[in-house]
Amino acid sequence: MAVIGFALLAAAVLALLALVHGYVWGRLVGDTTTAGSRARRAGTVAAYVLPLLSVGALVSGRTGAPFPLQQALAWPGYLWLAALLYLTLALLAGEPARPLLRRLLARRAGRAPGPAGAEAVPAEPVPAELLPAAPASALGTAAPPAVAPACADPSRRLFVARAVGGAAAVAGLATTGYGAYGVLRGPRVKRVTVPLARLPRSAHGFRIAVVSDIHLGPVLGRAHTQRIVDTVNRTQPDLIAVVGDLVDGSVGDLGPAAEPLARLRSRHGAFFVTGNHEYYSGAAEWVDHVRELGLHPLENARVEIDGFDLAGVNDIAGESEGQGPDFGRALGDRDRTRAAVLMAHQPVVIDEAVEHGVDLQLSGHTHGGQLWPGNYIAELSNPTVAGLERYGDTQLYVTRGAGAWGPPVRVGAPSDITVVELASRQA
Repeated sequence: MAVIGFALLAAAVLALLALVHGYVWGRLVGDTTTAGSRARRAGTVAAYVLPLLSVGALVSGRTGAPFPLQQALAWPGYLWLAALLYLTLALLAGEPARPLLRRLLARRAGRAPGPAGAEAVPAEPVPAELLPAAPASALGTAAPPAVAPACADPSRRLFVARAVGGAAAVAGLATTGYGAYGVLRGPRVKRVTVPLARLPRSAHGFRIAVVSDIHLGPVLGRAHTQRIVDTVNRTQPDLIAVVGDLVDGSVGDLGPAAEPLARLRSRHGAFFVTGNHEYYSGAAEWVDHVRELGLHPLENARVEIDGFDLAGVNDIAGESEGQGPDFGRALGDRDRTRAAVLMAHQPVVIDEAVEHGVDLQLSGHTHGGQLWPGNYIAELSNPTVAGLERYGDTQLYVTRGAGAWGPPVRVGAPSDITVVELASRQA
């Protein structure tokens, strides 16, 4: 049944991709070029090649394709998916403008000035008997040619199609380019102060650098890791929390890309919990590897920090391997008079955190939606998409993440590394 469900979903996604590509081709190529032209042929070839690259980028990693091939497919394939989204949205936004522009141009054509610059005045109708006779043809008398309505002028329709299509192309591609620049530039630092009722005065001002969703893979590699490490170290945190989805690939392919993590620096060290993508990439190997790099994996475990307990649980995706979250093991026997900070990749486990008396849960996973309007979709399956919210006596902070999954593009959800400063109410 699971295989059938996956096949139906894949078929629906492919059908949707075909439909969207057909619409984009029609508006950007079919309506703006002439049959047989070089532009028409080039646009048609692109309409077949680009979706094939996108499908190749999506499936190459899951099928174990050689890593260089994954990299070759990922850049054009994933970027095109983002460009397709914003080209489609821009074209849809331009649909109401098409008939309005045609009517405006038709009215202007009807009021075109005469040779002397004066407004044209409709001529008096000439009686039919005064008109010269039409020349005869072999098939009989030729009828007067029909006059096409002004709004059906092919040149006017072509002008409108090119104007609206060109504006949509500029808007869609510029949005994609700006979103890619934001990812490749690296995450910016956010600062959030979170008061905890049970935090002692001695821990007031304790700073945790929260990093999530780095997503090392065929697009984001070692340089991306180094930018994140440099940014984190500049904040001089007391502790670093890496909250899952570090990688999209095996240790063999991405081990060198992760090496800069060994240079993370903080007073109490760096801690790591798994995200769902670790379980697509060999979670056990990655846990061992980050330990070799100097990070401390918290696999359903807890450590005591000055003034509070830091706990971590495995991601719920680990349940398929018998390695899912175990809140009892991580939090069950702790001293409830101490404040507790929980690292958990997905925000959806907040109910368990509340039940176990956690003061603050640190999560990622959502990317803040990553590509607008994806934030509205993310809201359907996550209690909090980004930022700080309270659930009973527990506060939940969700970072938008430091990288990107799939398209290396973010729109309306800039990447971040958040410095969470704990505040004691006794201070």
